[in-house]
Amino acid sequence: MRLNFSPRASALAHRCSPSLKAAATLAALLCAAAAQAAPVEPAYQLSQQEKPALIATLKDLVSIESGSKDIEGLDRIAALIRDRLAAMGGDAQLIEPTEVYRMEDTPKQVGKMVMAQFKGTGKRNIMLIGHMDTVYLRGMLAQQPFRIDGERAYGLGIADDKNGVAVILHTVAILQKMGFKDYGTLTVLINGDEEISSPGARAMLTRMGSQQDAVFSCEATRVTGDRLSLATSGIGAISLTVHGKASHAGSSPENGRNALYELSHQILQMRDLSNHETGLKVNWTISSAGTNRNVIPATATAQADVRVLRTADYDNLERTLQERVKKQLIPETKVEVRFERRRPPLEVTDAARKLAAHAQGVYAEIGEKLAVYDTAEGGGTDAAFAAAATKAPVIERFGLRGFGAHSNDAEYVDLNSVTPRLYLLTRMIMDVSQDKTGR
Repeated sequence: MRLNFSPRASALAHRCSPSLKAAATLAALLCAAAAQAAPVEPAYQLSQQEKPALIATLKDLVSIESGSKDIEGLDRIAALIRDRLAAMGGDAQLIEPTEVYRMEDTPKQVGKMVMAQFKGTGKRNIMLIGHMDTVYLRGMLAQQPFRIDGERAYGLGIADDKNGVAVILHTVAILQKMGFKDYGTLTVLINGDEEISSPGARAMLTRMGSQQDAVFSCEATRVTGDRLSLATSGIGAISLTVHGKASHAGSSPENGRNALYELSHQILQMRDLSNHETGLKVNWTISSAGTNRNVIPATATAQADVRVLRTADYDNLERTLQERVKKQLIPETKVEVRFERRRPPLEVTDAARKLAAHAQGVYAEIGEKLAVYDTAEGGGTDAAFAAAATKAPVIERFGLRGFGAHSNDAEYVDLNSVTPRLYLLTRMIMDVSQDKTGR
Protein backbone atom coordinates (compact mmCIF):
# COMPACT_ATOMS: atom_id res chain seq x y z
CA MET A 1 0.00 0.00 0.00
CA ARG A 2 1.41 3.38 -1.01
CA LEU A 3 1.04 6.02 1.67
CA ASN A 4 0.54 9.68 0.80
CA PHE A 5 2.40 11.92 3.24
CA SER A 6 1.62 15.58 3.76
CA PRO A 7 4.35 17.79 5.25
CA ARG A 8 2.42 17.74 8.52
CA ALA A 9 2.26 13.94 8.45
CA SER A 10 5.98 13.63 7.68
CA ALA A 11 6.85 15.76 10.67
CA LEU A 12 4.56 13.69 12.85
CA ALA A 13 6.10 10.49 11.55
CA HIS A 14 9.58 11.80 12.39
CA ARG A 15 8.52 12.62 15.94
CA CYS A 16 6.96 9.18 16.30
CA SER A 17 10.26 7.31 15.69
CA PRO A 18 11.78 6.27 19.05
CA SER A 19 15.44 5.36 19.51
CA LEU A 20 14.63 2.24 21.50
CA LYS A 21 14.74 -0.84 19.29
CA ALA A 22 12.14 -2.63 21.40
CA ALA A 23 9.54 -0.02 20.40
CA ALA A 24 10.52 0.18 16.74
CA THR A 25 7.74 -2.02 15.41
CA LEU A 26 5.04 -0.27 17.44
CA ALA A 27 6.38 3.11 16.40
CA ALA A 28 6.33 2.14 12.74
CA LEU A 29 2.70 1.12 13.00
CA LEU A 30 1.77 4.32 14.81
CA CYS A 31 3.60 6.44 12.27
CA ALA A 32 1.91 4.64 9.37
CA ALA A 33 -1.49 5.16 10.97
CA ALA A 34 -0.75 8.85 11.50
CA ALA A 35 0.32 9.19 7.88
CA GLN A 36 -2.78 7.44 6.61
CA ALA A 37 -5.02 9.68 8.69
CA ALA A 38 -3.46 12.86 7.31
CA PRO A 39 -4.94 14.75 4.35
CA VAL A 40 -3.63 13.91 0.92
CA GLU A 41 -1.68 16.76 -0.61
CA PRO A 42 -1.95 18.83 -2.70
CA ALA A 43 -5.69 18.07 -2.73
CA TYR A 44 -6.24 19.48 0.75
CA GLN A 45 -4.19 22.63 0.22
CA LEU A 46 -5.95 23.35 -3.07
CA SER A 47 -9.35 22.77 -1.43
CA GLN A 48 -8.45 25.48 1.06
CA GLN A 49 -7.16 27.84 -1.61
CA GLU A 50 -10.24 27.36 -3.82
CA LYS A 51 -12.68 28.79 -1.24
CA PRO A 52 -12.62 32.46 -2.37
CA ALA A 53 -13.08 31.47 -6.01
CA LEU A 54 -16.01 29.21 -5.12
CA ILE A 55 -17.68 32.04 -3.20
CA ALA A 56 -17.29 34.28 -6.25
CA THR A 57 -18.89 31.57 -8.39
CA LEU A 58 -21.80 31.33 -5.94
CA LYS A 59 -22.40 35.04 -6.43
CA ASP A 60 -22.31 34.68 -10.22
CA LEU A 61 -24.78 31.79 -10.18
CA VAL A 62 -27.20 33.30 -7.67
CA SER A 63 -27.21 36.58 -9.57
CA ILE A 64 -28.83 34.89 -12.57
CA GLU A 65 -32.52 34.15 -12.04
CA SER A 66 -33.13 30.63 -13.32
CA GLY A 67 -36.58 29.40 -12.36
CA SER A 68 -37.55 26.10 -13.96
CA LYS A 69 -39.87 27.85 -16.44
CA ASP A 70 -37.64 30.88 -17.05
CA ILE A 71 -36.03 29.80 -20.32
CA GLU A 72 -34.15 33.07 -20.82
CA GLY A 73 -32.56 32.85 -17.38
CA LEU A 74 -31.80 29.15 -17.80
CA ASP A 75 -30.07 29.84 -21.11
CA ARG A 76 -27.89 32.48 -19.43
CA ILE A 77 -26.80 30.32 -16.53
CA ALA A 78 -26.28 27.29 -18.79
CA ALA A 79 -23.97 29.32 -21.04
CA LEU A 80 -21.97 30.47 -18.01
CA ILE A 81 -21.52 26.91 -16.75
CA ARG A 82 -20.64 25.58 -20.20
CA ASP A 83 -18.03 28.28 -20.73
CA ARG A 84 -16.44 27.58 -17.32
CA LEU A 85 -16.18 23.87 -18.08
CA ALA A 86 -14.86 24.50 -21.58
CA ALA A 87 -12.21 26.87 -20.20
CA MET A 88 -10.96 23.99 -18.03
CA GLY A 89 -10.52 21.76 -21.06
CA GLY A 90 -13.81 19.90 -21.08
CA ASP A 91 -15.73 18.96 -24.21
CA ALA A 92 -18.67 21.12 -23.09
CA GLN A 93 -21.99 21.55 -24.86
CA LEU A 94 -25.57 22.62 -24.37
CA ILE A 95 -28.11 19.86 -24.96
CA GLU A 96 -31.71 20.51 -25.89
CA PRO A 97 -33.99 17.85 -24.38
CA THR A 98 -35.58 15.68 -27.06
CA GLU A 99 -37.20 12.98 -24.91
CA VAL A 100 -39.65 14.81 -22.67
CA TYR A 101 -41.83 12.92 -20.18
CA ARG A 102 -44.92 15.10 -20.06
CA MET A 103 -46.67 15.52 -16.73
CA GLU A 104 -49.55 17.74 -15.72
CA ASP A 105 -47.30 20.68 -14.90
CA THR A 106 -44.65 20.19 -17.59
CA PRO A 107 -44.16 23.45 -19.52
CA LYS A 108 -44.11 23.52 -23.30
CA GLN A 109 -40.37 24.20 -23.27
CA VAL A 110 -37.93 22.89 -20.67
CA GLY A 111 -34.42 24.06 -19.91
CA LYS A 112 -31.29 22.82 -21.64
CA MET A 113 -28.68 20.58 -20.05
CA VAL A 114 -24.98 21.31 -19.80
CA MET A 115 -22.75 18.30 -20.38
CA ALA A 116 -18.97 18.29 -20.34
CA GLN A 117 -16.60 15.36 -20.60
CA PHE A 118 -12.97 15.27 -19.59
CA LYS A 119 -10.89 12.49 -21.10
CA GLY A 120 -8.30 10.86 -18.88
CA THR A 121 -5.69 8.13 -19.05
CA GLY A 122 -7.40 5.60 -16.78
CA LYS A 123 -10.30 3.18 -17.04
CA ARG A 124 -12.93 4.34 -14.55
CA ASN A 125 -15.85 6.50 -15.65
CA ILE A 126 -17.25 8.95 -13.09
CA MET A 127 -20.16 11.38 -13.36
CA LEU A 128 -20.98 14.48 -11.30
CA ILE A 129 -24.55 15.78 -11.39
CA GLY A 130 -26.38 18.85 -10.11
CA HIS A 131 -29.10 21.23 -11.26
CA MET A 132 -29.18 24.95 -12.07
CA ASP A 133 -32.93 25.64 -11.94
CA THR A 134 -34.79 26.99 -8.91
CA VAL A 135 -38.37 27.27 -7.64
CA TYR A 136 -38.31 31.08 -7.66
CA LEU A 137 -40.08 33.51 -10.01
CA ARG A 138 -38.49 36.22 -12.13
CA GLY A 139 -38.14 39.47 -10.16
CA MET A 140 -37.57 37.98 -6.71
CA LEU A 141 -33.80 38.46 -6.94
CA ALA A 142 -34.16 42.21 -6.44
CA GLN A 143 -35.51 41.63 -2.92
CA GLN A 144 -33.12 38.80 -2.10
CA PRO A 145 -29.71 39.43 -3.73
CA PHE A 146 -26.60 37.43 -2.91
CA ARG A 147 -25.05 38.46 0.40
CA ILE A 148 -22.60 37.18 2.98
CA ASP A 149 -23.22 37.39 6.69
CA GLY A 150 -20.34 35.95 8.67
CA GLU A 151 -19.79 32.41 7.43
CA ARG A 152 -23.15 32.22 5.71
CA ALA A 153 -23.79 33.01 2.06
CA TYR A 154 -27.44 33.82 1.30
CA GLY A 155 -29.25 33.76 -2.02
CA LEU A 156 -32.21 32.34 -3.89
CA GLY A 157 -31.40 28.79 -4.97
CA ILE A 158 -28.02 28.80 -3.25
CA ALA A 159 -28.80 25.70 -1.19
CA ASP A 160 -30.87 24.03 -3.91
CA ASP A 161 -28.74 23.62 -5.92
CA LYS A 162 -26.41 26.37 -7.07
CA ASN A 163 -23.95 25.40 -4.37
CA GLY A 164 -23.78 21.95 -5.95
CA VAL A 165 -22.95 23.46 -9.34
CA ALA A 166 -20.20 25.54 -7.71
CA VAL A 167 -18.77 22.50 -5.89
CA ILE A 168 -18.62 20.59 -9.19
CA LEU A 169 -16.92 23.46 -11.04
CA HIS A 170 -14.28 23.96 -8.39
CA THR A 171 -13.65 20.26 -7.82
CA VAL A 172 -12.87 20.00 -11.52
CA ALA A 173 -10.64 23.07 -11.15
CA ILE A 174 -8.70 21.39 -8.33
CA LEU A 175 -8.18 18.25 -10.39
CA GLN A 176 -6.96 20.37 -13.30
CA LYS A 177 -4.50 22.24 -11.09
CA MET A 178 -3.19 18.92 -9.81
CA GLY A 179 -2.86 17.58 -13.33
CA PHE A 180 -4.92 14.58 -12.23
CA LYS A 181 -6.22 12.54 -15.16
CA ASP A 182 -6.27 8.97 -13.84
CA TYR A 183 -9.96 8.58 -14.66
CA GLY A 184 -11.23 7.24 -17.99
CA THR A 185 -13.83 9.93 -18.38
CA LEU A 186 -15.08 12.51 -15.92
CA THR A 187 -18.56 13.63 -16.99
CA VAL A 188 -20.39 16.67 -15.65
CA LEU A 189 -24.14 16.85 -16.26
CA ILE A 190 -26.12 19.87 -15.03
CA ASN A 191 -29.83 20.11 -15.85
CA GLY A 192 -32.36 22.93 -15.77
CA ASP A 193 -35.60 21.11 -14.92
CA GLU A 194 -35.02 19.27 -11.63
CA GLU A 195 -37.56 21.31 -9.68
CA ILE A 196 -40.31 20.19 -12.06
CA SER A 197 -39.29 16.51 -11.82
CA SER A 198 -36.75 16.56 -14.67
CA PRO A 199 -39.11 15.81 -17.60
CA GLY A 200 -36.41 16.60 -20.16
CA ALA A 201 -33.26 15.44 -18.37
CA ARG A 202 -34.38 12.10 -16.93
CA ALA A 203 -33.63 10.07 -20.07
CA MET A 204 -30.14 11.55 -20.39
CA LEU A 205 -29.42 11.05 -16.68
CA THR A 206 -30.38 7.39 -16.92
CA ARG A 207 -28.50 6.78 -20.15
CA MET A 208 -25.30 8.45 -18.93
CA GLY A 209 -25.62 6.91 -15.47
CA SER A 210 -25.60 3.43 -17.01
CA GLN A 211 -22.11 4.10 -18.43
CA GLN A 212 -20.44 5.06 -15.14
CA ASP A 213 -18.44 3.30 -12.46
CA ALA A 214 -19.67 5.84 -9.89
CA VAL A 215 -22.06 8.80 -9.80
CA PHE A 216 -21.81 11.60 -7.26
CA SER A 217 -24.84 13.88 -6.97
CA CYS A 218 -24.20 17.29 -5.48
CA GLU A 219 -27.38 18.34 -3.71
CA ALA A 220 -26.67 20.11 -0.41
CA THR A 221 -26.20 18.30 2.87
CA ARG A 222 -27.79 19.52 6.12
CA VAL A 223 -26.39 22.35 8.22
CA THR A 224 -26.96 20.15 11.27
CA GLY A 225 -24.23 17.76 10.17
CA ASP A 226 -22.39 16.44 7.14
CA ARG A 227 -24.01 13.45 5.55
CA LEU A 228 -24.31 11.40 2.41
CA SER A 229 -27.55 9.76 1.30
CA LEU A 230 -27.80 6.33 -0.27
CA ALA A 231 -31.59 6.32 -0.64
CA THR A 232 -34.24 8.83 -1.63
CA SER A 233 -37.98 8.56 -2.01
CA GLY A 234 -39.71 8.02 -5.30
CA ILE A 235 -42.37 10.64 -5.98
CA GLY A 236 -45.63 10.10 -7.80
CA ALA A 237 -48.93 11.91 -8.28
CA ILE A 238 -52.50 10.73 -8.76
CA SER A 239 -55.04 12.84 -10.65
CA LEU A 240 -58.67 11.82 -10.33
CA THR A 241 -61.36 13.36 -12.55
CA VAL A 242 -65.09 12.67 -12.40
CA HIS A 243 -67.48 13.71 -15.16
CA GLY A 244 -71.15 13.92 -14.15
CA LYS A 245 -74.10 15.97 -15.31
CA ALA A 246 -75.20 19.44 -14.21
CA SER A 247 -78.73 20.20 -13.13
CA HIS A 248 -80.62 22.69 -10.93
CA ALA A 249 -79.86 21.77 -7.34
CA GLY A 250 -83.26 23.04 -6.13
CA SER A 251 -85.85 22.15 -8.77
CA SER A 252 -84.40 19.05 -10.46
CA PRO A 253 -81.40 17.55 -8.66
CA GLU A 254 -82.54 14.07 -9.72
CA ASN A 255 -81.76 14.96 -13.34
CA GLY A 256 -78.12 15.57 -12.50
CA ARG A 257 -75.26 13.19 -11.86
CA ASN A 258 -73.34 14.57 -8.90
CA ALA A 259 -69.64 14.44 -9.69
CA LEU A 260 -68.78 15.59 -6.16
CA TYR A 261 -70.57 12.64 -4.60
CA GLU A 262 -68.72 10.24 -6.90
CA LEU A 263 -65.39 11.94 -6.23
CA SER A 264 -65.97 11.65 -2.46
CA HIS A 265 -66.78 7.97 -2.87
CA GLN A 266 -63.60 7.38 -4.86
CA ILE A 267 -61.39 9.18 -2.35
CA LEU A 268 -62.92 7.31 0.57
CA GLN A 269 -62.36 3.94 -1.08
CA MET A 270 -58.75 4.91 -1.77
CA ARG A 271 -57.95 6.21 1.69
CA ASP A 272 -56.18 2.97 2.67
CA LEU A 273 -53.54 2.81 -0.08
CA SER A 274 -50.61 3.71 2.18
CA ASN A 275 -48.48 0.86 3.52
CA HIS A 276 -46.32 1.62 6.53
CA GLU A 277 -44.35 -1.62 6.20
CA THR A 278 -43.13 -0.86 2.67
CA GLY A 279 -42.92 2.92 3.06
CA LEU A 280 -45.67 3.61 0.52
CA LYS A 281 -47.45 6.89 1.29
CA VAL A 282 -50.59 8.07 -0.53
CA ASN A 283 -52.19 11.28 0.69
CA TRP A 284 -55.07 13.11 -1.00
CA THR A 285 -54.20 16.79 -0.83
CA ILE A 286 -56.22 18.83 -3.37
CA SER A 287 -59.84 18.68 -4.53
CA SER A 288 -62.24 20.87 -6.49
CA ALA A 289 -65.83 20.56 -7.67
CA GLY A 290 -68.71 22.57 -9.07
CA THR A 291 -69.24 26.09 -10.30
CA ASN A 292 -72.24 27.43 -8.32
CA ARG A 293 -73.94 26.65 -5.04
CA ASN A 294 -77.27 25.87 -6.73
CA VAL A 295 -75.91 23.65 -9.52
CA ILE A 296 -75.29 19.90 -9.25
CA PRO A 297 -71.55 19.69 -10.08
CA ALA A 298 -70.78 18.23 -13.49
CA THR A 299 -67.07 17.81 -12.83
CA ALA A 300 -64.90 17.16 -9.81
CA THR A 301 -61.16 16.63 -9.47
CA ALA A 302 -58.68 15.56 -6.81
CA GLN A 303 -54.94 15.02 -6.54
CA ALA A 304 -52.83 12.87 -4.27
CA ASP A 305 -49.14 12.92 -3.39
CA VAL A 306 -47.35 9.57 -3.55
CA ARG A 307 -44.03 8.52 -2.02
CA VAL A 308 -42.41 5.11 -2.51
CA LEU A 309 -39.19 3.44 -1.38
CA ARG A 310 -39.33 0.65 -3.95
CA THR A 311 -39.83 0.96 -7.69
CA ALA A 312 -42.05 -2.14 -7.66
CA ASP A 313 -44.61 -0.28 -5.56
CA TYR A 314 -45.39 1.97 -8.51
CA ASP A 315 -46.66 -0.99 -10.56
CA ASN A 316 -48.74 -2.38 -7.70
CA LEU A 317 -50.27 1.01 -6.93
CA GLU A 318 -51.19 1.71 -10.53
CA ARG A 319 -52.95 -1.66 -10.83
CA THR A 320 -54.85 -1.01 -7.60
CA LEU A 321 -56.00 2.41 -8.79
CA GLN A 322 -57.40 1.03 -12.03
CA GLU A 323 -59.31 -1.66 -10.14
CA ARG A 324 -60.74 0.70 -7.51
CA VAL A 325 -62.18 3.27 -9.92
CA LYS A 326 -64.37 0.55 -11.44
CA LYS A 327 -66.42 0.54 -8.22
CA GLN A 328 -68.66 3.56 -8.71
CA LEU A 329 -71.41 5.04 -6.54
CA ILE A 330 -73.30 7.29 -8.99
CA PRO A 331 -74.54 5.63 -12.20
CA GLU A 332 -73.71 7.32 -15.49
CA THR A 333 -70.70 9.18 -14.15
CA LYS A 334 -67.31 8.73 -15.78
CA VAL A 335 -64.22 8.33 -13.60
CA GLU A 336 -60.71 8.86 -14.96
CA VAL A 337 -57.51 8.26 -13.02
CA ARG A 338 -54.04 9.24 -14.13
CA PHE A 339 -50.83 8.20 -12.38
CA GLU A 340 -47.56 10.10 -12.89
CA ARG A 341 -44.21 8.59 -11.97
CA ARG A 342 -42.50 11.87 -11.20
CA ARG A 343 -39.37 10.28 -9.78
CA PRO A 344 -38.20 6.75 -9.09
CA PRO A 345 -36.73 6.03 -5.66
CA LEU A 346 -33.00 5.74 -5.16
CA GLU A 347 -32.67 2.32 -3.57
CA VAL A 348 -29.65 1.53 -1.40
CA THR A 349 -27.10 -0.98 -2.73
CA ASP A 350 -24.13 -2.78 -1.23
CA ALA A 351 -21.85 -1.02 -3.73
CA ALA A 352 -23.07 2.38 -2.51
CA ARG A 353 -22.64 1.36 1.13
CA LYS A 354 -19.03 0.32 0.54
CA LEU A 355 -18.16 3.48 -1.34
CA ALA A 356 -19.83 5.65 1.31
CA ALA A 357 -17.81 3.90 4.02
CA HIS A 358 -14.69 4.85 2.09
CA ALA A 359 -15.93 8.45 2.00
CA GLN A 360 -16.17 8.41 5.79
CA GLY A 361 -12.50 7.46 5.95
CA VAL A 362 -11.60 10.28 3.57
CA TYR A 363 -13.48 12.79 5.72
CA ALA A 364 -11.74 11.54 8.84
CA GLU A 365 -8.41 12.49 7.25
CA ILE A 366 -9.28 16.15 7.86
CA GLY A 367 -10.81 15.57 11.28
CA GLU A 368 -14.43 15.66 10.08
CA LYS A 369 -17.28 13.26 10.78
CA LEU A 370 -19.53 12.08 7.99
CA ALA A 371 -22.89 10.38 8.54
CA VAL A 372 -24.31 8.00 5.96
CA TYR A 373 -28.10 7.70 5.66
CA ASP A 374 -29.40 4.57 3.95
CA THR A 375 -33.10 5.24 4.46
CA ALA A 376 -35.10 7.80 2.49
CA GLU A 377 -36.22 10.98 4.22
CA GLY A 378 -39.17 11.91 2.01
CA GLY A 379 -37.67 13.96 -0.80
CA GLY A 380 -36.52 12.81 -4.22
CA THR A 381 -33.57 13.86 -6.39
CA ASP A 382 -32.04 13.23 -9.81
CA ALA A 383 -29.69 10.64 -8.29
CA ALA A 384 -32.52 8.15 -8.72
CA PHE A 385 -32.65 8.70 -12.48
CA ALA A 386 -28.88 8.24 -12.70
CA ALA A 387 -29.19 4.96 -10.78
CA ALA A 388 -32.17 3.58 -12.72
CA ALA A 389 -30.16 1.46 -15.19
CA THR A 390 -26.92 0.70 -13.37
CA LYS A 391 -25.54 -1.39 -10.54
CA ALA A 392 -22.70 1.08 -9.98
CA PRO A 393 -22.79 3.13 -6.77
CA VAL A 394 -24.80 6.36 -6.90
CA ILE A 395 -24.43 8.60 -3.85
CA GLU A 396 -26.29 11.81 -3.03
CA ARG A 397 -25.43 14.99 -1.04
CA PHE A 398 -21.89 15.96 -2.00
CA GLY A 399 -22.86 19.63 -1.90
CA LEU A 400 -22.22 22.18 0.84
CA ARG A 401 -24.06 22.35 4.15
CA GLY A 402 -27.25 24.23 3.34
CA PHE A 403 -30.48 25.44 4.88
CA GLY A 404 -33.81 26.91 3.79
CA ALA A 405 -34.31 25.36 0.37
CA HIS A 406 -37.45 26.75 -1.30
CA SER A 407 -37.58 29.55 1.26
CA ASN A 408 -37.67 33.10 -0.06
CA ASP A 409 -35.86 34.73 2.85
CA ALA A 410 -33.61 32.25 4.66
CA GLU A 411 -31.79 30.12 2.08
CA TYR A 412 -28.08 29.92 2.79
CA VAL A 413 -24.98 27.74 2.73
CA ASP A 414 -22.36 27.37 5.44
CA LEU A 415 -19.05 28.61 4.04
CA ASN A 416 -17.17 26.62 6.68
CA SER A 417 -18.11 23.55 4.67
CA VAL A 418 -16.43 24.67 1.43
CA THR A 419 -12.98 23.21 2.07
CA PRO A 420 -14.06 19.87 3.54
CA ARG A 421 -16.67 19.23 0.87
CA LEU A 422 -14.28 20.13 -1.96
CA TYR A 423 -11.69 17.82 -0.44
CA LEU A 424 -14.20 14.99 -0.08
CA LEU A 425 -15.41 15.09 -3.68
CA THR A 426 -11.90 15.57 -5.08
CA ARG A 427 -10.58 12.60 -3.14
CA MET A 428 -13.51 10.37 -4.04
CA ILE A 429 -12.88 11.02 -7.73
CA MET A 430 -9.17 10.30 -7.23
CA ASP A 431 -9.73 7.10 -5.29
CA VAL A 432 -12.38 5.66 -7.61
CA SER A 433 -10.12 6.47 -10.56
CA GLN A 434 -7.19 4.67 -8.95
CA ASP A 435 -9.20 1.70 -7.60
CA LYS A 436 -8.44 2.62 -3.99
CA THR A 437 -11.96 2.31 -2.63
CA GLY A 438 -11.94 -1.45 -1.98
CA ARG A 439 -14.93 -2.07 -4.23
